[in-house]
Amino acid sequence: MTPLLIIMGYLALLLGLGVLSNRYFRGTAADYFVASRGIGSFLLLMSLFGTTMTAFALVGSTGESFKAGIGVYGMMASSSGIIHSACFFLVGIRLWSFGKRHGYITQIQFFRDRFESDKIGLVLFPILVGLVIPYLLIGVMAAGTTIEKVTGGALPASMFPAHGVGAAHVAAGAVPYWLGAAVICIIVLTYVFFGGVRGTAWANAFQTIVFIVLGCVTFFVIADKLGGARAATEAVAERNPDKLRRTVRPDDPLTRYHADQARYASARTKWQAAPEAERGRPPRAPKKPHGITMLHFLSYLFIPLSVGMFPHLFQHWLTAKSARSFRLAIIAHPALIMLVWVPCILIGVWATSAVIDGKPVIPPGFSNPNAVLAVLVGKLAGPVLGGFLTAGILAAIMSSLDSQFLCIGSIFTNDIVGHYLRRDRLSDRQKVMIGRAFVVFIVIVTYLLALLRPGAVFTLGIWCFSGFASLFPLVLAAVYWKRVTKAGAYASVLTTAAVWIWLFAKAGYGANREFLFLGMMPVATIIAASTAALVLVSLVTKAPSAATLEKFFGKPRHAA
Repeated sequence: MTPLLIIMGYLALLLGLGVLSNRYFRGTAADYFVASRGIGSFLLLMSLFGTTMTAFALVGSTGESFKAGIGVYGMMASSSGIIHSACFFLVGIRLWSFGKRHGYITQIQFFRDRFESDKIGLVLFPILVGLVIPYLLIGVMAAGTTIEKVTGGALPASMFPAHGVGAAHVAAGAVPYWLGAAVICIIVLTYVFFGGVRGTAWANAFQTIVFIVLGCVTFFVIADKLGGARAATEAVAERNPDKLRRTVRPDDPLTRYHADQARYASARTKWQAAPEAERGRPPRAPKKPHGITMLHFLSYLFIPLSVGMFPHLFQHWLTAKSARSFRLAIIAHPALIMLVWVPCILIGVWATSAVIDGKPVIPPGFSNPNAVLAVLVGKLAGPVLGGFLTAGILAAIMSSLDSQFLCIGSIFTNDIVGHYLRRDRLSDRQKVMIGRAFVVFIVIVTYLLALLRPGAVFTLGIWCFSGFASLFPLVLAAVYWKRVTKAGAYASVLTTAAVWIWLFAKAGYGANREFLFLGMMPVATIIAASTAALVLVSLVTKAPSAATLEKFFGKPRHAA
């Protein structure tokens, strides 16, 4: 019961924080959706970092390094720190200044004015929501799985017997996946419902501190249980050396490997058809080359560009008190990413070879990468520490869920109901009520989808980020390129959606976790198509009006 009681106590603290933040709520739509643009440097840093460090970063990275090895850090974390900060500096500050000057609350409001198109919101809304919902699923799935793995035996076995997906690896009496996921959804919904973006910012600050501190504690506790970091790494080198090898190849031997496979199949057929006395030694199957190609590796660099188009990150940018509030986030964000990703990836690598009392910590044939971190915490930490470490994992998950739920409610309220249905005639009270109602609806939909357990956290995250990253050329052009046009924006958005859906279908709708297109991550192809459509169509269509250019870029020098 100890881990369960600690988790319950932590969730109760979050509920109290949500109720407290409601006491500072001013009753206006601007306060509910952007905290009256009064968030300072520290809270902004905690909000931005907590929002970007999702279940993908903790649960997903540990599971992926368990499968693919230590090279996951090079593919994602090392570039993310630099690219995220660059996006904050190059895009975030500019969008904050536009938002403060013109009163924007959502991305769509900005794009409507920038591209002189009232209908662009009807195109962007389903795409943004369609990409955010898989992002939400990542968090809900990881939360339910984590609670289920850590609370085994906490309740009478007859209350919640192990059954369903992954039942072989779940102890009887655990809080079931469906219940754990439901509780997390309700907790997040409560403080988002009452506190709005201020409650979200406060909760993110608290949860970010919790998961950074407890993440470091998790790392040292697991390392100590495995005999120290050196011993744990030596065990991997002995039992699974592939997990420590360099993952980037300068060439691409996959073509040669497929040719070798064809030759092997032919030789195997001839060997089987030969008389037994003449067979001799059977042909040897070729080994699949380890690692990824340089082209594959470099295409991963496009994934972190997704932060430039995250609607929930845009909303947090708009909460800043001033441009100076961004300084701390730009400087400290890369260091915090390293502090979180390095322990998680090392833990995943160690899990491949961890042995306690002669038995592997992760059972042979374990097929649920989402549960690797939770299983290690449950087996290697004591009940008290295990409860606190689980609270840290949940903190990272929930610090993203809240912002994502709120941003969808904000877009629906301000851009669909407020602008298109009521023609901007909604009162502040009505906007807040509609926003809250839509958040409740999205939470219910996300929870029901999460019950289906649609895929691995890492794989879902990559496809979700690929979609947002492919829209990055649109926002970059909007804030820096005067010649970009309405037609170019439509072409870019529609091309992104079409190519993303096409490649997602070719990948078996995410089932093929190793899917590449032209030897690269799909995001590279989608970004290339999106950028080409944006530039080419903009160059052959009518330039924006002088009034729009003056609104966003100021008067031309010759007219000053």
